[in-house]
Amino acid sequence: MCGIVGYIGPKAPVPILMEGLKRLEYRGYDSSGIATVEDGRLRTERAAGKILNLEEKLRLKPLSGSYGLGHTRWATHGRPTEENAHPHVDCTGRIVVVHNGIIENYSELKRELAARGHVFRTETDTEVVAHLLEGEGDDLEAAVRAVCGRLTGIFALAAASVRDPDKIVVARMGPPLVVGLGEGENFVASDIPAILHHTRNVIFLDDREMAVVTRDSAAITTFGGAPVVKAPTRITWDPIQAEKAGFKHFMQKEIFEQPRAIRDTLVGRISLDTGRVHLEELNLPSADARAVERVVLVACGTSWHAALCGRYMIESLARVHAEVDYGSEFRYRDPMVDAKTLCVFISQSGETADTLAALREAKAKGARTAAVCNVVGSMITREADGTVYTHAGPEIGVASTKAFTTQLVALHLIALHLGRCRGALAAEETAVQLHALQHLGGLVEEALALESQIEEVSRHYMRYEDFLYLGRGIHYPIALEGALKLKEISYIHAEGYPSGEMKHGPIALIDEDLPVVALAPRDAVYDKIVSNLEEVKARDGKVIAVAHAGDDRIRKVSDVVLEVPPCEPLLAPVVNVIPLQLLAYHIAVKRGCDVDQPRNLAKSVTVE
Repeated sequence: MCGIVGYIGPKAPVPILMEGLKRLEYRGYDSSGIATVEDGRLRTERAAGKILNLEEKLRLKPLSGSYGLGHTRWATHGRPTEENAHPHVDCTGRIVVVHNGIIENYSELKRELAARGHVFRTETDTEVVAHLLEGEGDDLEAAVRAVCGRLTGIFALAAASVRDPDKIVVARMGPPLVVGLGEGENFVASDIPAILHHTRNVIFLDDREMAVVTRDSAAITTFGGAPVVKAPTRITWDPIQAEKAGFKHFMQKEIFEQPRAIRDTLVGRISLDTGRVHLEELNLPSADARAVERVVLVACGTSWHAALCGRYMIESLARVHAEVDYGSEFRYRDPMVDAKTLCVFISQSGETADTLAALREAKAKGARTAAVCNVVGSMITREADGTVYTHAGPEIGVASTKAFTTQLVALHLIALHLGRCRGALAAEETAVQLHALQHLGGLVEEALALESQIEEVSRHYMRYEDFLYLGRGIHYPIALEGALKLKEISYIHAEGYPSGEMKHGPIALIDEDLPVVALAPRDAVYDKIVSNLEEVKARDGKVIAVAHAGDDRIRKVSDVVLEVPPCEPLLAPVVNVIPLQLLAYHIAVKRGCDVDQPRNLAKSVTVE
């Protein structure tokens, strides 16, 4: 959620820190700030609101230094004001701290420190860390180690001190932290895009680990002081992928990157000649796959919608019972999982706090675990028994698009793997599915060609304040996803419903002021969805239908038809979600919304 970036090296730190903060804007924030150290003096500058406000303050009052820290804050404790913005300092003004997460015992610590004479200037939980460090002596590493032992909750910390100069000390317990390795310079960040233009070699910290970062080294230890040896991970994302590349917004760019992302996710994983799926990284050999009696898919937000589609894929292709749970609910209901349960955890970032906690609960109960993730080396991928990486590249827009469709592709591959290993899927059907996968990127390109039509449609529908999305079967999750996209970025109230449930309540809302977006491909439930749309039109509802080209029957019950190419039914959601992404995007743009950074939302939810 919040963003951390740090630099130590021969270059001027402020431009590097500001560039890193801008690349972390997608995580969501309400204030920002930086701190630098120069000639034994600590200097800070902070601003509420957008980073542009911080830039203006730095233009009027420039900072210099030899190293420094930057932060974007998403308020948890204390209002989103300049006073509460990070970095925070101790009473002496010689120690500076930035922090992501929540310190649950900060009130108790604050009372203790105040009784000892410490003066607090903010409403935040983070400030207690600076004051605790103040009382732990001049050795910054030892001080951070001691303070971490006193904190309850989750935190990613970065600290610097003029009492122990030329180093940055970082510590992780929950939210992500990476150390970037350079030549005579090093970096720290809460997410890879912040430092990707400077280095591709990173070390991911695990929970209860800390690092002392200087110009020439990065020494990793546990909180207890035991040395940790870690090989750097090479990030293969092209930094240009994190730029807008001529598109108006990152979200628009990422929508149009989906054909490439889908093809990249399939590379090396399917063989039409042999009819095989290659998922060695899943670490689920045939004997173990045959022993699976139940699959539980766990995720949050958009990834949860992917999980719902995955349930259809797994039950259809592998003929094994599958269910879906929210990461935020899973561990609180004492789930019934065991060694015969395969739990699949889906997360774009691999750092989603609820999903990570659910993974640990499943492992504690003896379940076999797997991850579907976009970020190499993230915490979920390190803790799961196996991983299927999506190869979407960096996704900057808060509203997920290409991560979602590549998750669908990864789940389809898992379903095929399970089906073949368990003997539930014949070679002929496998060939049909593999052929459909091979051509999926091209079908998505056809769907993207609808953009100009959808932009025109958005002009007529941007004024409405409520939408209903309908789908049946595997397209019910796509209705949910379409509604979520619209509400996330345009702030329009929208609901997704199984169309068969319309008569059990939502039909009461239908009139000329409630547009209904319907997923109506010619599939096994086509007649049912047509019947539902006839009911909508009988009540003067306005219908936007996603349907196959040349469908005159749908055209008779629709005000707008967005024509998509036919597709293998289990993969059709990948194609049919494209018009819904574009519709949400263009309505939001027409309404003047901040598409890439919608209010109150963060890209990675790293606190519960």
